[in-house]
Amino acid sequence: MAKEPERLYPARYLIEKLNISDKYLRRIMTNLSKAGFIYSIQGREGGYLFARKPEEITLAEVVDAVEGMKQYTGCVLGFCECSDENPCVMHNTWVEIREDFVRTFDQTTLGKLEYGKINKY
Repeated sequence: MAKEPERLYPARYLIEKLNISDKYLRRIMTNLSKAGFIYSIQGREGGYLFARKPEEITLAEVVDAVEGMKQYTGCVLGFCECSDENPCVMHNTWVEIREDFVRTFDQTTLGKLEYGKINKY
């Protein structure tokens, strides 16, 4: 959608293009709509349209709206109690990688992605 942000995208088109189920698409789009990234237009001629410019939407915001960034910022092994004071065996390695990951997702907008270089979405 960010490749052509002015376009209205019918649900059927996105389902076919992304090869995902109707139920999954609607769940994602509901979350993105609630977060204010897209509009959901009902009816026969409806679909989805950007509410904000892709240059204003970061990857971190999208991930947070759809599944939450917390799962990417916690313990890499999934422990609830993992911190600098009580680290798991991967803690020190993961901290540096996690910081780079979060920084990249915070600084990369949908408008910065290189759509011309990809074959699959």
